Amino acid sequence: MEPVWFTFLNGSDIAQLELTDDEILDAVEDGLRAQGLGETVIEPRVHLVPDPAFNGHFNVLRGYIAPLALAGVKIVGDYVGNYRQGLPSEMALLNLFDPRTGMPVALLDATAITEMRTGALTALGARHLARPDAKVLGHIGARATSYWNVRLLDRIFDLSEIRVHSRRPESREAFAERLQRELGKPVVVTEDWKTCVEGADIVVEASRLERPEPLLKTEWIAPGALVVPYGTNSAVELSLTDVMDKIVVDDWGQAHAGPFGALRAHVDTGRLNKTNLHAELGEIVAGRRPARESADETNLFWHRGLSLSDIALGAAMLKKAEERGLGQKLRFS
Repeated sequence: MEPVWFTFLNGSDIAQLELTDDEILDAVEDGLRAQGLGETVIEPRVHLVPDPAFNGHFNVLRGYIAPLALAGVKIVGDYVGNYRQGLPSEMALLNLFDPRTGMPVALLDATAITEMRTGALTALGARHLARPDAKVLGHIGARATSYWNVRLLDRIFDLSEIRVHSRRPESREAFAERLQRELGKPVVVTEDWKTCVEGADIVVEASRLERPEPLLKTEWIAPGALVVPYGTNSAVELSLTDVMDKIVVDDWGQAHAGPFGALRAHVDTGRLNKTNLHAELGEIVAGRRPARESADETNLFWHRGLSLSDIALGAAMLKKAEERGLGQKLRFS
């Protein structure tokens, strides 16, 4: 048998790629479009909890995108207390395979991929479900994905007011400083949830709760707003879905499965089901379901995280790395 080689991209390689905001958004949107056109296979993510005492778990995401001729598996660790050791809360590896032979194509440090594609999914959901003139963002959480939420939302909407809040004062202050430095506009740090989200055009809930707690009150949501909750443990009230005109998810198969997710209780109690779900975002991107249809719609987009987004963004990185001569060729056999 001839030698089999695959490409390895480490974190330094990926940083040197310097993907633009538009490259990130376009890659993730291409993955969503393929999903909406039925050109993908996605299996609900599964979880491994090694020991409850470690206060963390692994997510395993799997998928296939026919137009890219790639299958992929990503394993991401989600450890909420890692900041105490100076480590990121989420670290990941993405494996890409040739779906025709099963042979490995690439292995990528997917920590940045996870952060970028999560922000892209938030922003693309807003592109289709928020008011086009949305200018005020209320963002809860300062986790690694939060930066890309705000950066890519600002890319699309050119926000005039950005409010941020997180549990630890030092994290929210550092988060705001980074955003101000990178975006070149002021960021308001709030002391509480209500001040952050009340009356905002777009509300993103990316908190890092250790257990479900309804800290985001439904009464704070302005008519016509878009709410994007994606915390591992729910921070919203059961009544949140009652005020929504459209509820959209990234993938219903994984939205109604597994123990985690911002709307877990809504699915388990029957408040969110296949009947009252408006669409998967890919169906909207592909033109098969309507996006926002009026200025007074109040909408919700819940994303659990798509393996398809990881694969699509990983493929874009792999292509750019080849063009720039980055990465290492490793021998598999």
